[in-house]
Amino acid sequence: MSPSSKNLARLAVVTGGHPYDVVNFHGLFGSMAKSFEILIQHMDDFASSPKEVRQGYDVVLFYIMLMETPATEGLPWYSGQPKTALEELGETAQGIVVLHHAILAYPKWPVWNNIVGIQNRQFGYHVGQNIHVEIADATHPITRGMKAWDMTDETYTMDDAGADSRILLTVQHPKSMKAVAWTRSYRQARVFCFQSGHDNATWPNASFRKVLKRGILWASGRT
Repeated sequence: MSPSSKNLARLAVVTGGHPYDVVNFHGLFGSMAKSFEILIQHMDDFASSPKEVRQGYDVVLFYIMLMETPATEGLPWYSGQPKTALEELGETAQGIVVLHHAILAYPKWPVWNNIVGIQNRQFGYHVGQNIHVEIADATHPITRGMKAWDMTDETYTMDDAGADSRILLTVQHPKSMKAVAWTRSYRQARVFCFQSGHDNATWPNASFRKVLKRGILWASGRT
């Protein structure tokens, strides 16, 4: 870690299972470089890292859409130990952020259901929807002081998070789940789930960026 970054929250951004616009995705997180030390990596890299490295991040943000239930036994060495690595989430106060299609990952795995807070994650998806995002909870540090906004994004039709989650943002749209941002606890960890964030139609939006940045900070325990 460089001296200039020693006081920043360390953020692992974990990808895999879904293509993305590399240049603009890096631009999105580059815009937060004054707040976080950011290390973008594939799930294979995260799962191959030693436990002390994985747990050395203040927050792990998942932008994955890996659909097969993770396994540790029988995988090539370069795939690491994804099941073990993910089952260790929540052992510490390390924050967890589940962004966009990561909400859909591992659809048959109860562990991910419990992290996300949705037990039945069957879904439909709808690209390029114009949505109006409402503030459902104006008292939470992530959404405090914010106003409703409009943007274009891919939406999902699926169950909303359950009663053990705190809903922050909602959308009234026939092709979208109602709750699009929520917080919850998983073991010792703070969890922030944000359904938005498909591509560069959404990433430049100032309100989207504010919510994402605040969500990462909240998950890290710094707000």
